Amino acid sequence: MRDTSSPFARKVAFAPVLVLALALVSVASLSADRRSDSKEQVDFGIELAQKGLWKEAAFRWEKAVELDPTYASAWNNLGIAYEQQGDFPEAKKAYDKAQALDPQNNFIRQNFDMFMEIYDRQNRRRNS
Repeated sequence: MRDTSSPFARKVAFAPVLVLALALVSVASLSADRRSDSKEQVDFGIELAQKGLWKEAAFRWEKAVELDPTYASAWNNLGIAYEQQGDFPEAKKAYDKAQALDPQNNFIRQNFDMFMEIYDRQNRRRNS
């Protein structure tokens, strides 16, 4: 039996595969761009935090997690900034998110553990 499909028909049949491949490449590229933009915000936030400008650093790290909500280090830094500003409930949320995203990260775990000691002590004082 002879193949009766024309080159045009084969191209049309291949088009959805090509579109899917291009879409995946675009998504991967967009994801990499968002991580890169997020990392720039994190780095700038670190510079601000080193100067003691915690409110501005928090703003940068909020932007970082907005750009890339899967960036555990940005969430960790945001937790530190909230903690430094005395916003312990928001700090806990940020640390929880960082730990959920990267539970094997020892640096995040250490920051969380130190924060929880302070947070628990503060809550015990309030409740007594």
